[in-house]
Parts: sequence; structure tokens; C-alpha cells
Amino acid sequence: MTKVIEWVGAREGDIVWKYPVEEIQWFDHLIVHEYEAAVFFRDGKSFDVFRAGRHILSTQNIPLLTNILTKIAGFEKTPFRATVVFVSLKKFQGKFGAQGQTKEMAPIKFFGGFWFRVEEPNLFVNEVVGGQGTYNTSSLQDFLRGYFNERLIDTLSQHGLKDVFGKLDETSLLAKNMLFDPFSTIGLELTEVKFEGIDTTEEWRNKLFYIQTGVSAAEMLRMETVQKASESFSKSQGGAAVGAGFAVIPSLFQQQSAPAQPMVLCPKCSFQNPQNQKFCGSCGTTMQAPSGTPCPKCQASNPAGSKFCASCGNTLIGTKKCPKCGKDTQESMKFCAECGAKI
Repeated sequence: MTKVIEWVGAREGDIVWKYPVEEIQWFDHLIVHEYEAAVFFRDGKSFDVFRAGRHILSTQNIPLLTNILTKIAGFEKTPFRATVVFVSLKKFQGKFGAQGQTKEMAPIKFFGGFWFRVEEPNLFVNEVVGGQGTYNTSSLQDFLRGYFNERLIDTLSQHGLKDVFGKLDETSLLAKNMLFDPFSTIGLELTEVKFEGIDTTEEWRNKLFYIQTGVSAAEMLRMETVQKASESFSKSQGGAAVGAGFAVIPSLFQQQSAPAQPMVLCPKCSFQNPQNQKFCGSCGTTMQAPSGTPCPKCQASNPAGSKFCASCGNTLIGTKKCPKCGKDTQESMKFCAECGAKI
């Protein structure tokens, strides 16, 4: 007795449905509704595909399956076994969301939606539905979510944080272009991708400012070292301000500078200025040409009569030996402070 093979009661959002009876009789009626396809699946492989219409099954309209069945003795007279998988050809939405990292190893979280439709039912059933055993919409959506996430994680790992963070539209287009071919290989057409959120950790959000201004990786590493050293110093000082840490580790925070040039004191505020500077960097007073006693150690100019260099602390007063005891004495002294001899 012939029967009618039909997807009855399909709900909005249903993507696939497997006809529950696997015994197929010649001259059974197969009804395929609009926006549907019916695929015959047997022994782990999909065969003939039927589009919308009413079909009476015979050896003429299932040639691929018939070719296999001819190897089975007496198949013409008895029911044969095959799974009929109905596939909706409408457009559906899937959800994605996962965590990955960018090419500079920045952790990144993302989520959104993607839209797809079945373009090649035969390939889709062979690779996904029958091949993965996902004969219901729920398990199929789970598979596609994982399939999408896995390839998206790989795609984002090839791009920098500044290329994707906060750029939802640009990243959506990037993802669609990169995942279009992988979806085609399983019989699907990826029609749209839309990111709803892309985020990273607070630490990397702070780093992003420097990345966007072109700071090199080496420079960022140096600044991180400064920050960690400052925090460590703060804790060791029992709550001292983090900024205090920078005062004791200037070699970490500051770039290596050229050797210090000779300095001269401002005549008004005594601020030390480079010797060739025309105006005081503190009060703006016009700096006079270097005069006075030069320091034999750092070459800084000091006011006449200065005993010690205002720049490095070196003594500026000349010495001479006592003719009697040989003790070093200042040139201005008339008698030796050691033996009292006249100099």
C-alpha cells in the first residue's frame, strides 16, 4: 500500500526534519512544499534531491539511489530502506559568541548573529545533517554556532586589537568575507554577519590608547614594567601614592638621555639651566654669558669666589702644599692649619 511522505506541521524556524519511516515503497507519493527540498540519505551518503512538487517515486526519478539498489537482489519487489530528510530553504538566523585573542595576544570577547540559508541541500545533508547526525533544528543550531565560533576565533587571531575593537560594522564585513567559503563547503550561503559587541579586558582597553597612537611593543613593555614597579613600591611603602614610585625609578620611566651638559645658575632664582640657554626655564630671566669660576670636573660656571660647584659639589678652591709639613692647604691661607708655618 502506497503512502504519502510529507513534512507536516513545520514550524517557523524549523530547518530540518527527518521522515520517521525508513521503509520506502515504489509509487509512494512524495510531497515537497515551496521553500523545501527532500533528500534521500542512505549508508552515510546523500543521493537524490527533490524540489517543490508532488512526486511519485520510481526508478526513473531516483536514479542515484536506484543505481545503488540494483546491487541488492529483489529490490524491485520489496520496500527498500532510506532516510528522507526535509530541508527548509528559507533564511535563518544563528547566534555566535566566544572568547579568543588578537594577533598581539590581547584577550577578546565577542557576540552577535549571522544569517544563512541552505544553498545545496544534497551537500548540506551529506556534510552536516546526516554526517553529524543533526536531524533536528536545535542540534543543528548548536553545530553551526560552534562551526562559526571556531573559524571566527581563527580569523580574529590574525588581526590587531585596534583593527576590530569598537568597529562592529567593519568587523562584521570582515567576518562575512572570511567565513563565506567555509560555509559554502557545507552547502550553506552565509548572507549576513552582525557583531553586537566586542570587548577586551580593562588592562588592554588602557593599552589600546597607546596602540592607536603608534607606540611600539617594546615601549609598551617598558611602560608596563614601570607600572608594575610603581605598584610594588606603593605596597612596600604601606599605601604611598603610586606616583611616588616613579620618583625612585626614573631610569625605567624615562628614555635614555644624552650626557648632561654644563649647567649655570639663574642669577635671580638660582634655578639650574643649561649653559647655552638664553632664558631661565623657571622664571624667564635673561641668562648672562658664563662667567666666574669654571668647575674642573663638570665645567659648569660658578659665581666668582664660590668654594664648591653648584652643579656637582666639587671643590673650586685651589690648593698648595705647606713648605714645612707638606699638608695641602688652600691658596688663600697665609699659615698652615697643620703646623702653623707661614705659607
